[in-house]
Amino acid sequence: MSSPKSMRLGIVQCALGDTTAANLLRVFELMASAAESGASVILTPELFDGSYFPQHERESNFARAHPLDEHPTLLASRELCARLGVVAPISLFERDGPHYYNTLVLVGVAGELLGTYRKSHIPDGPGYEEKFYFRPGNSGFRVFQTPFGALGLGVCWDQWFPECARALTLAGADVLLYPTAIGTEPEEPELNTRDPWRRAMQGHAVSNVIPVAAANRVGEEDAMRFYGSSFIVDQRGDELASLSEDEEGFRVVTLDLARARSERAAWGFFRDRRPELYGSLTEP
Repeated sequence: MSSPKSMRLGIVQCALGDTTAANLLRVFELMASAAESGASVILTPELFDGSYFPQHERESNFARAHPLDEHPTLLASRELCARLGVVAPISLFERDGPHYYNTLVLVGVAGELLGTYRKSHIPDGPGYEEKFYFRPGNSGFRVFQTPFGALGLGVCWDQWFPECARALTLAGADVLLYPTAIGTEPEEPELNTRDPWRRAMQGHAVSNVIPVAAANRVGEEDAMRFYGSSFIVDQRGDELASLSEDEEGFRVVTLDLARARSERAAWGFFRDRRPELYGSLTEP
């Protein structure tokens, strides 16, 4: 497969509730609009088929998980991608025997499954009680080849870790995509992490010379207000498109993948790496 020179990338942002049917209807409507605007790859928020349930440790929430081969959200998403002719990473609560994961499934233009990634970094803190629900992912960082470019996938908390972004770029990604659920801190309402969150990912873009995108939810769910502020930046970290903190909608941009590859080579970050000096990065 030859490397595409450009990609039409879309991001979707909206408020989400606890009714799966209503969430799918809203997200799928926005995905269809993004496709009509020319998007060939569409990024949606983390765990978009429900409310952000990890705010609380509740045994009943495990019933939200399903095996991938019978996951109703994945089945519906596969039908949609085939109808729209788009590629989309779909964020799901996966049950695999006795194990539970926060999983991305990449769906192709014919509704086929292109691969899975299980969230590697699992947060644990007030309002983000994910370790109660999810095992750390065992898939490793993965890059997926599509007709529109190579996609490096992470999920939410992964996006704070420079090692994740670097590993995905080393593996040949053309763009880094992060479905997200981030908002206020319930026990520290004065702490606003919106700007550091975005700056961290702009830093990934600059230090790896690669476009980066994140799709978040908006609105209030229990004690949290989600930041929205979904965005796409280019390989310089310059903003190409974004949505506001309370806006529902989508954005579509054209990424110049050929230029990003050329600039990545010219900067020399990957030429001048010294892996033999980085042993401390792999120590527990």
